[in-house]
Amino acid sequence: MAHIARLRRYPVKGLDGMGVASARITDAGTLAGDREYAMCDPAAGPIETGEAMQTLAYNGKQSDRIHALDTAVDPETETLTVTPPDGDQRGFDLSTDEGRAAASEWFGAFVDDPVDFRRREPPAFVDRPGAGPSVISTATLEAVASWFDDMTVAGARRRLRANVEVGGVPAFWEDRFVGPDAPAFVVDGADGAVRFEGAESCARCVVPSRDPETGDPLPDFRERFVERREATFPEWADPDAFPHYYTIMLISRVPAESRARTVAVDDTIRVVEPGDR
Repeated sequence: MAHIARLRRYPVKGLDGMGVASARITDAGTLAGDREYAMCDPAAGPIETGEAMQTLAYNGKQSDRIHALDTAVDPETETLTVTPPDGDQRGFDLSTDEGRAAASEWFGAFVDDPVDFRRREPPAFVDRPGAGPSVISTATLEAVASWFDDMTVAGARRRLRANVEVGGVPAFWEDRFVGPDAPAFVVDGADGAVRFEGAESCARCVVPSRDPETGDPLPDFRERFVERREATFPEWADPDAFPHYYTIMLISRVPAESRARTVAVDDTIRVVEPGDR
C-alpha cells in the first residue's frame, strides 16, 4: 500500500536535512520549517521571488565546500550546530540577530564568500513560487543508486533532497502526476486529507553529481543519469510534460483547501483522477 515512508525538511537552505515523524502544511502550501533560513547575498535587498532565490540564496551550487560540513538545527531552540572537517563544533542561535550575524561571519569565512543569514516566513526560501513539498519514491531512489557503482540509496537520498518519500509504489511513481491531464494523490492525515497535485518534475543542478559528504564529483554523472533516465522512463508518464531527461522528483502543489493540516510517516496515500477530490 502506498504510504509516506519518510518526511524530511531542510531548516537552512543548502545545509543538511532532518527527518521528522510529522509535519504541518503551512498556509503557503509548503512544509513547515523547510528552507526557513538561507545564506543570501549581503548586497541583495528583500528576496521576494523564487527566481531571485535561485541566484541570491547561497547553497551547494555556489560552493562544494558546503558538503564538508555536518549541520543540524534544534527545532526547539533554533540553534544551528556546525561540525567542520577539523571537528571544532560550534553553534549559532538563528532566532536572534546576533546569532545570525555570527553565523554569517563564520560561514562567509569558511566558503570564502560573504553571506548573510536571513529568515523568511512561509513560503520561506523555496526556489519555485507557489511550489509545495518535493516528492520521490523509495523505489526511485533505489533505481538511481543502481545506476552508479559508488552510490548507495542513503547517498541518493542525500543528493536529491526530497521532502516526502513514498513507499509501497514502483520506481518513478511520482512521474505520473506531471502534465495537464495528470491525476493527483491524497494523503489521509489524522486531521484531514491533504491533496498533492503535480506542478513539475524537478530539473536537477550540479549538487546531485557530488558526494554529499566530500563534495567530490562523480565522473560523467549527468551523461550516465540522462542515459539511464531515458531508458527507464515509465510508460505512465507524459513525455511532453518533461523538458529533458535530467529531471527527477516531483515538485508538488498543495491547494488552499488542503493547507494547515498535518501529514505523518505511515499515513496512507491514494491516487485520485482529475476532477475527483
